[in-house]
Amino acid sequence: MKKYIPLHAHSHYSLLDGLSKPSQIANRCEKIGVKSCAITDHGSIAGTVQFFQEIKAKGIKPILGCELYISREDSHIKTKENSDLSHFIVLSKNNAGWFDLIKIISETNKPENFYHKPRISFDRLKPFLNGNLIGFSGHLGSTIADAIQDDPDNAMRIGTEHVSYMKDLFGDEYFLECQLMDKESTPEQIELTNIIRRLGKNTNTKVICTPDAHYCEKEDAVDQRILLCNNLKTTLADINKKILNHESIPMGCFFKSDNFHILSPEEIALLHTEEEIENTNYVDSLCEDYDILHKPMLPPFSCPNNFNPDEYLRELCRKGWKDKIANNIDKENQQKYIDRIKYELDILQGAGLSSYFLIVGDIVNKVRLEDWLPGPGRGSAAGCLVSYLIGITSIDPIKYSLIFERFYNSGRNTKDRISMPDIDVDVPINKRESIIEYIKLKYGHDKVSQMITFNTMKGRGALKEVLRVYGNISFEEMNRITKCIPDEAKIADELQQMKEDTGEASILRWSLENNVDKLKEWCYIDDDDHLSGPLAKRFEQAIRLEGTKSNQSKHAAGVVISSQNLGSVCPMVYDSKNKQSIAGMEMQDLEALGIIKFDVLGIAMLDKIMNIADSLKKGE
Repeated sequence: MKKYIPLHAHSHYSLLDGLSKPSQIANRCEKIGVKSCAITDHGSIAGTVQFFQEIKAKGIKPILGCELYISREDSHIKTKENSDLSHFIVLSKNNAGWFDLIKIISETNKPENFYHKPRISFDRLKPFLNGNLIGFSGHLGSTIADAIQDDPDNAMRIGTEHVSYMKDLFGDEYFLECQLMDKESTPEQIELTNIIRRLGKNTNTKVICTPDAHYCEKEDAVDQRILLCNNLKTTLADINKKILNHESIPMGCFFKSDNFHILSPEEIALLHTEEEIENTNYVDSLCEDYDILHKPMLPPFSCPNNFNPDEYLRELCRKGWKDKIANNIDKENQQKYIDRIKYELDILQGAGLSSYFLIVGDIVNKVRLEDWLPGPGRGSAAGCLVSYLIGITSIDPIKYSLIFERFYNSGRNTKDRISMPDIDVDVPINKRESIIEYIKLKYGHDKVSQMITFNTMKGRGALKEVLRVYGNISFEEMNRITKCIPDEAKIADELQQMKEDTGEASILRWSLENNVDKLKEWCYIDDDDHLSGPLAKRFEQAIRLEGTKSNQSKHAAGVVISSQNLGSVCPMVYDSKNKQSIAGMEMQDLEALGIIKFDVLGIAMLDKIMNIADSLKKGE
């Protein structure tokens, strides 16, 4: 018998619900020996790029999907009655299916559909189904399961009608899903699975078995419960009390069972039929092993006088040379500038980056044209002579012996991937939105967007959350403990070194190694390199939770500019706080898809300097 394919797995991008990092999913799949695995986060595909990269590195085929939120009525209807959402999984069969999935997620996040969560109704899903997506549904909480449980006396009729409707949408690539991993704690799974199996036979629809994996290993269940308590704003003591009193608990199944891990082939074989297992391999066979990563797709820059970007960049460098070097640097010292500019242009233009510098230069020049104040240049970008000559920075890198290779090194490039430069454009904070609007007008509103970022559980916050959820330590003592944990920014270099040495960077582990005397009454590292002390277990759990995604927000600086409509090449998600659509992946993942990220950061100090300058001009 073939090993099953896990087709229903959540990462920590299913915020405060899923626990697993993509790398952990890849490790688990390698450990249990499966050849493919699907990612199906709730309403999001923000984790797909990292999942794709991590699982491909293990020689395992990634299957990219999403567990969509489905509204019962038209998703444009925003009422309390229509906010009760069910779940439905779609998987991309091929590259075209991947782009269809992107468009679907963008659609679910449009303001007319978004209502507390990104959602869609089946009728509005239909235009995106072009034969490149697989659909399946059947587990508790899915559309078909909710319909059956609402009217159990007519389960077969309702189920048959639903299957017929779904086959009109997906054809024979619609499957019924059954789950039995939690049948002891949730006997409804058995009842539903029996109905699903009968429906499969009656409607000639293949039935697949899946785990509803929200973490990787069975023992990870205790860590996921910390996330759930965070989500529910409660404690484990309150949850356990409700369980004893037989009260209803949101997501209660996760507190009653440790079986929501990625089941091994041996575990799944004890629960499901050979046919259901074989059908997971059939679904896998429908999915191609395709590539979603892409070289940088720089947006075109409109150059004057029929110049191409390489020619225009060189022309701007020549103008900058006349203004900043020719009449200001002694001739005997100019050779080093000549050698440096030739060297930089060979590397940057060899990597096809001329348009990047033209775009950044245009943004900075717009700031100057409006008589606003741009920053002089920050970080390694100040080591680039090209940036200085065309006006991106105001610092002569030769004069101050700044090294170009710290900014950009051609050794970072490979045959398949070009590494992008990283130039921070600092602008007055009150002018940042105006600059972004200028960029949108120049390149198109549908091609420019701000972007998402995810906040993670960090050392102090992770430990405080663990201690809060267990609830047996006073607030005062909790604060005494966590005051001994430094902020990430204060030990950034040390954490980087720790990651290079051990492969992991933990603020809590660093604190235990370096703040021994302050923390030893609660936790310390013993002679066997294990954590000991009265709170050792709590520290161990908090260390495991470090880096777990907890919530999403808008990135402070990132702006992406695409050569195509963004909603067709990356998911556009709804930022409910700012009431706008933004690119729905983190910056390194967007860049992996070929979408170019620019950093436009608002700096309050620049506003203050401008105000002072204005006051001086007015004689105030």
